[in-house]
Amino acid sequence: MDSQKIITSLQNPLVKKVLQLKEKSRERKKTGLFIIEGFREIKLAQKGGYIIETLLYCEDINSSSEIKAHEQIAISQAVYEKLAYRQTTEGVLAIAKSKSHGLDSLKFKTENPLILVAEAPEKPGNIGALLRTVDAANLDAVLIANPKSDLYNPNVIRSSVGCVFTTKVGISTTEEIISFLKQQGISINCAALTASKNYVETDFTQPTAIVVGTEATGLSDAWLANSDQNIIIPMQGEIDSMNVSVSAAILIFEAKRQRGF
Repeated sequence: MDSQKIITSLQNPLVKKVLQLKEKSRERKKTGLFIIEGFREIKLAQKGGYIIETLLYCEDINSSSEIKAHEQIAISQAVYEKLAYRQTTEGVLAIAKSKSHGLDSLKFKTENPLILVAEAPEKPGNIGALLRTVDAANLDAVLIANPKSDLYNPNVIRSSVGCVFTTKVGISTTEEIISFLKQQGISINCAALTASKNYVETDFTQPTAIVVGTEATGLSDAWLANSDQNIIIPMQGEIDSMNVSVSAAILIFEAKRQRGF
């Protein structure tokens, strides 16, 4: 660790680079880099095989000694407060390399996969919540079709509590994911209001994809045209939908119940 190198200026080029990576999806995509904040999140990224390029730490708050990185740089508290996304983290930030999330490199944990597909998720908080559910249920993977927010958005990382790094994630178009599922022999079960079967009466014991759309528009016609079974959670109140992460959790844990957890 180079304890002699301490950044105190908000105008430092590295500080400006970190701010760009934190705030701009275009910059993250262009450079293949993103920002992680907090010990737990950084350790989960390392567990998930991510490469930490640079660790920035504020000695006034904490030491960086328990995290390995190619480069470690001390920053002042003023710089840390400028860069930090959250107020409650432990004084550490990392610049990490992103991964490819193509379907061709996706390998399932089991021979009888249970996966979640989310079409066009827009809110980073919803993506993070879906990832936490996938982690809690130990699913084989989550596939994101036509995403409206990038996976390394700081709010995705925050709301997933870092499990975005240890969850298998595939990202592609709706059409390519449908083709992939059919090639893999995975049943497509779409959460939809029409021509639907009660989710507790649906068989999730075979290779299964549970597909959810947005609360505003639901799933696209392509999914409904290729669905093996539309499924529904009966509503007993005045509205006909729930938050997508809540709906996904209900469906996923029914599938897990049928499989004996």
